[in-house]
This record gives sequence, structure tokens and C-alpha cells, in this order.
Amino acid sequence: MIPTIVATVRKAWPVGEEALDRLAACLRPCAFPKRHLLVSEGRADGLAYFVEKGMTRSYWIVDGQEITTSFSIDGGIVFSMDELYYSRQSEEYVEAVEPLEAYAITLDDLRRLFAENLELANWGRVIHQNEYRRLHRSHKERLTLPARERYEAFARQFPEVCRRARLGDIASYLGITPSTLSRIRGCR
Repeated sequence: MIPTIVATVRKAWPVGEEALDRLAACLRPCAFPKRHLLVSEGRADGLAYFVEKGMTRSYWIVDGQEITTSFSIDGGIVFSMDELYYSRQSEEYVEAVEPLEAYAITLDDLRRLFAENLELANWGRVIHQNEYRRLHRSHKERLTLPARERYEAFARQFPEVCRRARLGDIASYLGITPSTLSRIRGCR
């Protein structure tokens, strides 16, 4: 099994070797160039990706503007929730921000593993409850904190993303303009 994936899975939930072997049997390595779209609005590709090396960002397009909703770095997993849970075409995009090395798994295999293996089902539940908590906290911060405090909270939670992501993508995630973020970062 790939060490990064083992660490990612076990960080969220204790999963035994047999379950990890079943997961590994469904994975295939893949690589994508910077700016490649792994997930696109209006498409249903049926894949999830474990990020081995690189970074992605998820975003929506609203009134012609890209609104960043999340980032994923080495050890993360990315997919369309619309596809996985509702068998619908994606409503968002996931883009490689850097050249990306990953392992793909079909959503059908992932659903089957969740149905057949309680350890993997619990792992899936925990990563989603953690993501829901992150989204909930982010939403609260966007509504209640001044821009500087939003950025400081983001920088504490995602220091690696702060070093690697484009300024405009971070600003979009925080709901501020790039010039405001530039001023905030310049005053640190």
C-alpha cells in the first residue's frame, strides 16, 4: 500500500491491513499537469483521487467568477460529492494547482468498499464529518470575522496551502479581494 494513502486513511480512522489491501487493489496511479481539471461542472467522470503529491483546489463559477471552496494537498482525497452521494453530474470543478501525482479509484468501487467493509465505511463517514465541520467553520468565519482574522485563521489551519496556493485563489476562498489579501500579508 502507498504510504501517503495509508497515513491519510489512518489519520481519520483506524483501518486494518485487510481493508487497506482491498482499497489498494482498486487504485491506479495517474498524473496530471498543472491546471488540469479532475472534476468539471456538468460532467460525471465517476472517479475519486488520492493526492500523492501536488495540490488541487475546488471551485464554483458564479456570475463568471471562480469562487474557491477548498484546497487539497499531499494526502488529501478529492471527488465530486454530487456524483458520489447523489449520482448526479458535478456542480463544481477540481483543478490541479500544481503538477499532480495521484491514485484514482472509481466511485463504484468506493461505494462497494463502503458497503462491504465497516472500517472503510467509518473512514468515509469520518472524513466527511470532518469536511462538514471545516465547511461550517469556514462559513461562520466568513460571516463573522474581519478579513485579517479570516486570513490568520486560514493560515493556522492550512499553512502549506498559504505557501503554495495562488494569492487570488486564497482571497476567493476567504471572500476578500486579492489586493486586500496582499495588504494583510504585507503587514505580518
